[in-house]
Amino acid sequence: MMSIDTHAHVFVRGLHLAVVRRYAPDYDAPLADYLAQLTRHGMTHGVLVQPSFLGTDNRFMLDAIRSSPLPLRGIGVVDPDIPRETLAAMADEGMAGIRLNLIGKDIPDFYSGPWPRFLRDLAQLGMQVEIHRAAADLPHIIAPLVAAGVNVVVDHFGRPDPSLGVRDPGFAYLLSVAATRKVWVKISAAYRNGADGVGERIARDAIPLLLAAFGAERLVWGSDWPHTQFESTADYGTVRALLDEWIPDASVRRTILATTPAELFRF
Repeated sequence: MMSIDTHAHVFVRGLHLAVVRRYAPDYDAPLADYLAQLTRHGMTHGVLVQPSFLGTDNRFMLDAIRSSPLPLRGIGVVDPDIPRETLAAMADEGMAGIRLNLIGKDIPDFYSGPWPRFLRDLAQLGMQVEIHRAAADLPHIIAPLVAAGVNVVVDHFGRPDPSLGVRDPGFAYLLSVAATRKVWVKISAAYRNGADGVGERIARDAIPLLLAAFGAERLVWGSDWPHTQFESTADYGTVRALLDEWIPDASVRRTILATTPAELFRF
């Protein structure tokens, strides 16, 4: 039975690192280890997300997709001035979209420079845009992307402020854009939204609100393997088990694990 993990990373030491980066791990997370995790936990498909510390060099990720015996897709990181033909070639290689990891970065002006043409190319190629940013800033990002016609995927519950949780106005905004039917949310990496169990509590509060607003057909699950910067407190089995707690209805879980991501990531 199909089960899709929509958020994981693979890398090894010695790869070319981005000049500007917040972090770089001192260990390997190779494809073979990720595939072993998928198999061990009953997952049949995976989505690799380009790690921020590798910048726009997506070759390692694309090589992993090509060589994998299990079906994989990719979410890359590219510059907005990338030629359309290059994007199209990456799509043909299994890249379903691009990620804007805007943690610690300026929010782009999506209405000027290369952005309008870039977003138009993404929309025409059927490629999604994934967002990683604090919830407070989502209105400045989601609105222009939806206006450009691209599918938008918001990482990690939308990253609400740990002190506010689901009372974060940015999270309320996220719920409001469900009506566009152009936005999906990853229920993943709860631990990134607050230490000492705070993130998990926010997740439990957020799940019924997300289901009510988006429905299971706009929610996907990701392991966030290998849980960079949280390796000592998170593991694949634990985060997968949390999904069963959050979504006790097996039919709803099936939609989140299979039906929705199969369409969104073009499996």
